[in-house]
Amino acid sequence: MKVFQNILETIGNTPLVKLNNIVKDLPCEVYAKVETTNPGNSIKDRMALQMILDAEKSGALKPGGVIIEGTSGNTGMGLAIAAVIKGYRCIFTTTDKQSKEKVDALKAFGAEVIVCPTDVEPGDPRSYYSVSSRLAAEIPNAWKPNQYDNLSNSKAHYEQTGPEIWDQTEGRITHLVVGVGTGGTICGTGRFLKEKDPKIQILGIDTYGSVFKKYKETGIFDKNEIYPYITEGIGEDFLPANVDFSVIDYFEKVTDKDAAVMTRRIPREEGIFAGNSAGSALAGLLQMKNRFKESDVVVVIFHDHGTRYLGKMFNEDWMRDRGFIEPSPKKLAMDLISPHANLPLLFATSDQRCSDVFSLMQKYKISQLPVKDEHGNFVGSVEDNILYASLLKGDVNLSDSIVKIMRSSYPIVSHSDTIEFVSSLINDKNPAVLMMDMGGNWHIITKQDVIQGFIN
Repeated sequence: MKVFQNILETIGNTPLVKLNNIVKDLPCEVYAKVETTNPGNSIKDRMALQMILDAEKSGALKPGGVIIEGTSGNTGMGLAIAAVIKGYRCIFTTTDKQSKEKVDALKAFGAEVIVCPTDVEPGDPRSYYSVSSRLAAEIPNAWKPNQYDNLSNSKAHYEQTGPEIWDQTEGRITHLVVGVGTGGTICGTGRFLKEKDPKIQILGIDTYGSVFKKYKETGIFDKNEIYPYITEGIGEDFLPANVDFSVIDYFEKVTDKDAAVMTRRIPREEGIFAGNSAGSALAGLLQMKNRFKESDVVVVIFHDHGTRYLGKMFNEDWMRDRGFIEPSPKKLAMDLISPHANLPLLFATSDQRCSDVFSLMQKYKISQLPVKDEHGNFVGSVEDNILYASLLKGDVNLSDSIVKIMRSSYPIVSHSDTIEFVSSLINDKNPAVLMMDMGGNWHIITKQDVIQGFIN
């Protein structure tokens, strides 16, 4: 049988997929290394398993041990999956800027998750780095992988990701574009590729608020470069040991907004549900378009899956609150009829009796009706409160024509009129307006429709 003995054996051998739409204006071929097919839906599964295997071999991680790590979610997922198979307990610290989906996913595998503040120095006792180190020192039989400084991280990519990309492109790759966080992916993969062909360019994607780009270009660690940012999975406020600046040829910075907007474009234009670091990498690639020529073959790493960001980049309210997308356009009259857009317009005719209209209102539980004449023209309107009052006063009988209590016809609005304009026409004299849709069908817009429109 062609089977795997456990889920860990499915890690790696991820597909390389050609991008066609977002990159159509670039002269080169662009391929995405789609790491979402790993069991934890991210590239971090590779290095998580490698760190555990190496720790087991060295004796740092003993049977029944406790794995304690500071993680933005994806490394934790890889560690948690391996821990389930190998029988370890996991405790993870993360920052409060990480998506709720990432935290919930870790808990799904039985991990304990401690959320720490983002806006503190790495050495602050409240930081997720410091908390994880303290717990690792306090808890018996604990092991901290320390993905930032553990070179098993970059080793995994040197032994797996790099060879896969080289084989998949048949050695044609000319550029590798990677978002840089711990540095393991870009430096492990890049080191292997440069050993195969020193001309291959390794391009790192950094974010504003991170120190990587300036340090690469000047050798200066500038604390003034450090400030909180929204982009997840890339950038740091310190220099991890896995970041080998000699491997990385150039850094490109990408704003939070550009990264978030591009993250949303990827599934809509390429059909790949990738996460925030993929958005950063692809946005950075487009910013660097002048670096590429027609014969180039560019590979971009898509680190993780879009489901990690449903409450953030894929949530329109979250995006609007941060000014990343335009506020909702004003609602139009066409939007107000959506609850009953497929229903035919109910109306009375001028030759009907009050009893007929009364029955119609009762049957459909409505309080107002437009009135048409024999030619189909709107000639008036009738409201249930006026009908009831007239009957009680004796001003009309049920056998009388509806014309006897008919009021003026409702105002007519265009389907493109705004909700504000529509609401300005609805008052005590006009409890509703009429609107023709683009298919030539008439609809009524009532006070309730307008109120619902403002609420939603």
